[in-house]
Order: sequence, then structure tokens, then C-alpha cells
Amino acid sequence: MANPLLQIDTLTKSFGDKLLFEDISFGIAQGDRVGLIARNGTGKTTLLNIIAGKESYDSGRVIFRNDIRFDYLPQNPEFAPEQTVLEACFSSQSEVVQLIARYEDIISSGNHEHLDEVLSQMDLMQAWDYEQKITQILNRLNITRLDQKVEELSGGQVKRIALANVLISEPDIILLDEPTNHLDLEMVEWLEGYLDRSNATILMVTHDRYFLDRVCSQIIEIDERQLYQYKGNYSYFLEKQEERIQTQGAELDKAKNLFRKELEWMRKQPRARGTKAKSRIDGFYSLEEKTKQTRQDENIQLAAKGSYIGKKIFEAKNVSKRFDDIKITEDFNYIFTRYEKMGVVGKNGTGKSTFIKMLLGEVEPDSGYFDVGETVSFGYYSQDGLQFNDQMKVIDVVQNIAEVIDLGNGRLMTASQFLQHFLFAPEKQHDFVAKLSGGEKRRLYLCTVLIKNPNFLVLDEPTNDLDIVTLSILEEYLANFKGCVIVISHDRYFMDKVVDHLLVFEGDAVIKNFPGNYTQYREWKQLEEKKVTEAEKVVKEETKTQTPTKEEVKTKLTYKEKIEFDGLEQKIADLEKEKDDITEKLSSGKLSSEELVDSSNRITALMELIDEKTMRWLELSEYAE
Repeated sequence: MANPLLQIDTLTKSFGDKLLFEDISFGIAQGDRVGLIARNGTGKTTLLNIIAGKESYDSGRVIFRNDIRFDYLPQNPEFAPEQTVLEACFSSQSEVVQLIARYEDIISSGNHEHLDEVLSQMDLMQAWDYEQKITQILNRLNITRLDQKVEELSGGQVKRIALANVLISEPDIILLDEPTNHLDLEMVEWLEGYLDRSNATILMVTHDRYFLDRVCSQIIEIDERQLYQYKGNYSYFLEKQEERIQTQGAELDKAKNLFRKELEWMRKQPRARGTKAKSRIDGFYSLEEKTKQTRQDENIQLAAKGSYIGKKIFEAKNVSKRFDDIKITEDFNYIFTRYEKMGVVGKNGTGKSTFIKMLLGEVEPDSGYFDVGETVSFGYYSQDGLQFNDQMKVIDVVQNIAEVIDLGNGRLMTASQFLQHFLFAPEKQHDFVAKLSGGEKRRLYLCTVLIKNPNFLVLDEPTNDLDIVTLSILEEYLANFKGCVIVISHDRYFMDKVVDHLLVFEGDAVIKNFPGNYTQYREWKQLEEKKVTEAEKVVKEETKTQTPTKEEVKTKLTYKEKIEFDGLEQKIADLEKEKDDITEKLSSGKLSSEELVDSSNRITALMELIDEKTMRWLELSEYAE
């Protein structure tokens, strides 16, 4: 790789006796879009923190090319509580960003004392296009109240502000840790398109497999403390990873066969051995170590039967709920059927979480009610349910709920076996909760919900912070789950695999029932939008056919139009001169704040007039002799 922007050389990192990765090396060149994949707890976030200079490492080197600027979106960003949204959004050190932040602050405060100076600098630095781009990013991420204090915001809002900050700063390299967390589906699709169209160089950690597939040009995988690189998107990675695992499996089988033969030879040897025999003994112990290497992702077929559930699940009867002027539901009616698997989608703030909290009895409707069947036993995974005693051991957390889970057909699974299925190795089960990574704590929380053996799972954003391996296990679990499921998630891949129909929250209490998964819904929606566009086009064509246009009947100008046409050139020239004169005054730095504002407004009006007169001149010129 010729002169990479970032080079990682033989990097090693451990926490105490836990080795995360050893002697890993890779480089990132201009325009690369790299997805970093690994299980929770194996060092993804740690690696990003090391590259960002927020964490130390044992050995190796992290080398940025001279004058390279990078920005980092951490998994849990923090801003000063007393900062406003505006200050947080524009905390980049970029000179242009700082200037635009100053301009926005002056406009929002109403104090125009230094406005003339800032306007002059913005003209000089050509910051207006940049300011328009920033406004677009903030609007797309639903960041509108720039004067609100950070301490008043939710964790999801803070994450979106941090994401906006990174995109606004336009660094040479962007480091992203779970950028799609706390974004609704529309925001995820916008970000996907934004990054795909940009020239940004990216290193990201994300569990969103569609996002990885559509944005990334290569994948880096950390597996068993080693690093593997794949020059392609997520689909290509899956194909090549399977080939690698099969090759490693064949090598392991070969090693085990050889080990059996060597073990037999060792047992036959007398105690006194020569040099040649000693060499073979050393080889035996090395081979023994190799045969102990087993992949932890070997599939365990897990299909919890769930407790018995009757035919009556729940019925929503005329349910209405609003918060001030925001309507969540209005006279909503729905009958939920046995074994139904429903996805709930919609923009942030449309009431998805409120809807399921009403179902669970945590929030009261303003009117109407949910009639829940007597046999229903809910298992609820909430966005804010992650509360553990850090001094407890992992195994104790689960055993305090249940020591055994019934899989049906006389099959039982202990708490320890259940934890192993969700990738907690026996030695890991005796770690204290405090030692777990954020993703591992999410995985443990998931286990505490599932081991209660519910027959109706309600999962609110279960994919946040979970690695791809865990998501695959959860998808398999839900596919075989003998009960009902409601899922709120922005993970399109997960929704496609799990749900059979959707409730789409469109806002203002508009809720649509769609029979299909998310991809099918998006295809249907695009088709409907296309139909509307084509229908509007047909109406325009019919109107055009029925009513002959001036162009179709006109052969030459009327006397009045000729007078108008003769005068238009001079009018356009006069308007252009006035525009140039005002532009010169704006650049002089001599205008007062009030004159600056008036002049800016006049320039906008002049540009509209010039466009209007020019279009009219072009229209009349076609018939001028």
C-alpha cells in the first residue's frame, strides 16, 4: 500500500491476563471504507480507542501520515452538560466550522453587534455552501433546537449530535463506533447514502449488516486474537470467512488425527529418551496445544418451547394516547394472533416505545385499553433495562432467575449451558459483571430475559451494541421460538429475518399494518411513490394535450409583448448592476448591522428578479423576429 493515511504495525493489547489481540498489522489508504468485525469483548472498541489516542497499548505502533486530521464517534459520547446543542454540534477545531458556529450564535442570540465582521469573513472563506451542508446534516438527524442544554437530552440525542459533529468537521479519516445506534430507519438509510456518496476514508464498527454491505469496500475481522483482511463488502466477507473456517477445520481435524498417533507413540516410550525422541516429544506438546483450539461459534440448536400460550393474546380497543400536541395513537384497534411476529418501525418520536409500554401496562392510555390473555407471559427487553450489580458474577446473575430452562420434549438446559450458547465460555461465566464490555452486558441482559421462558417476547432495540455473531444466534432463537414476538429495531437485516409483518408508525397517530418484512415494505413504498409520480405526470400530459400552450398557437409577438421584450435586456442589466453594487458594499466592511441585513435581503430579491426576467426574455425571444 503506497503511503497509507493510517498504518497499524504489530499492535498488541491485553487487560491483565486477557489478551485481546497480538501483533496485528493493517493499513488504511485514501478512500478506503473499512468495517471492523469481531465478537463483543474481543477488542473492537479498544482498537478504535487506541487509534484515537484514548487508550494505551502493550507494543506496536499507530502511525498517521503527517497533517492527517481524524475525528472519532465513540460508542457513548460525552459533552459538557452546560453546553448548548449548538456548541456541541460545532465543537470541531476546523476554522470554517468555528466561524459558522459564531455566525449561528449571533443569529440565534439576536445580538448583531459583530455580524458585519462575521459576514465578511464568511464571504472570504466561502463558508455559505458549508453552512447549508451543516444545516442539512442537522435536519436529517432531527437536531432542531440548537439552544437546548446537553443535560436535557436523551442518550440517543447526544449520540446523534456527536455523529453530526463528526460529519460536519469533514476530517481525513472518520472513526465510527456503532454509528447507526439511536437512529431511526430513515436516518440510517440517509447516513448510508451520505457516506456512500462521499469521498470519506472510514474505519467503523457496526452490527448493521446491510450498512456494512452497502458502505464498506473492505472488512477487517479479529478472530482468536488474530486479524484477517477481506477486500470486499460484507457479502464477500461472509463467503471468504466460510472458506477460511472450513480450511482451519480441515487443518484441525488433520492435527487431531496426528495427535492420536503421537499420543499412542508417547505411551509406548521408555522413560530414558534420546535427543531425537525429545524433539518429537516437544512437537507432541505443541500439537496437543493446537488440537485444543476449538471455535466458540459452533452452533447449539436451541429452541426454547416457551410456556403454554392460549388462543387469546391481546386486543387493542380504541386506544388513544397523546403527549400535549403530539398524538401517538387515536382510537387504535388491533387483534394480535397466536405465534405472530410483528415488527414496529417509524421515525424517532412517533411513539413506538410508548405503544409497547402501554401494552405492558407501564404507561396508561388516555382512553381505550389493551385486553391481554390470561396465559400471556411477557419477556421484555428494553432500551434502558441494563441494570446489574457489578460485583456479581455472570453465572450468579442468570442462576438467580432460573437454574434450568425447559427446551421441551423432556430436554433441559442449565443456566451455564444457556450462557455458553450466547457465547459466555465457562471461564467467562465466573467473571464479575464489572469486567464485561458494553456489548457483553447487553448479551447478558438478553440472557436474563430469555431464560425466564416467556411466551411473548417484546424487544425494544435489541440489536444495539450486540455483535453480529450474537445477532445471528438471537435470529435463530426467534425463528424457532414457540410464542409471540414484537420487535422495535432499526436493524433492517434483523427485521427481515425475524418478523412476518409490520406496524408502521408514520406520526400524528397514523399507523399502517403491512403484511411483510422491512425490505418488502420499502419496495412497496417506492412502488407507490413511483405510481403517484407517474399519475401526476399523466395528469400534466393530459392537461397539456387538452389545453394548447402559447407555444403551440403563437407564431409571433403581440405589440405589447414586443415592447416588453425590447425593454427586458435593459431591465436585466440594471438589476445586475444593482446586485454588483450591493455586493461591493457588503465586502467593504463599512455597513452597519441593520444595513447588512437589509442588503442581504435585497440581494436575495434581486437574484429572484433576475431569474424571472431572464426566463421571460428567453420565452419571448423564441417568437421575436
